Amino acid sequence: MKVLIINGSPHRGSTTVRSLQEVESQLLKEGIETEWLQVPSDCPSCMACDYCHRSKEGCIKKDIVNKAQEIFADCDGLLVGSPVYYAGASGSLMSFLDRFFYSYPGKMSLNLKAAASIAASRRAGNITTNDMIQKFFSISGMSIITSTYWNDPHGFNAQDAQKDEEGMQTMRNLGKNMAYYLKMRDLAKKNDLKEPEIEKNHSTHFIR
Repeated sequence: MKVLIINGSPHRGSTTVRSLQEVESQLLKEGIETEWLQVPSDCPSCMACDYCHRSKEGCIKKDIVNKAQEIFADCDGLLVGSPVYYAGASGSLMSFLDRFFYSYPGKMSLNLKAAASIAASRRAGNITTNDMIQKFFSISGMSIITSTYWNDPHGFNAQDAQKDEEGMQTMRNLGKNMAYYLKMRDLAKKNDLKEPEIEKNHSTHFIR
């Protein structure tokens, strides 16, 4: 079992990174493999060219988004972290997620995969940031993993984050819950518990 960890912060010694590491520590304790991916600060946004839908080969840009899709195809879970910018996720991360999910080849394979987000801030804006990220998970049928409080660690930097005892506790519990879910899903597969057949035949708008 494996979790892809996506860092949406441009700073590698940030509160975001320290918080992701705390979640990762519990995943590793439970025998869950991890792989990190850094979102570049100049990640381009979607051009709405529709190449991905016509080709079924992912994004036309053939960049970090395509690499992430290839990695995630062999993963069971996704963990996304972002700093809080004006009560929202970083722009580069949102550009990345827009393209990652919209152009994902074989979107049905995302159904029931584990997903979690964290939003690190100095003081506030965490809940709206997590809401922005988690909408990508919910529209894709992924199972959103929760913790024992909002996933909102605080601090100016990694050193501050380490002092946020409740924030770090929340991160560890998030890691434990994700590991537990992944093991449950693996156990279900081994016992031939079939996943639900998902309907995807109807796509309408407000006119018809």
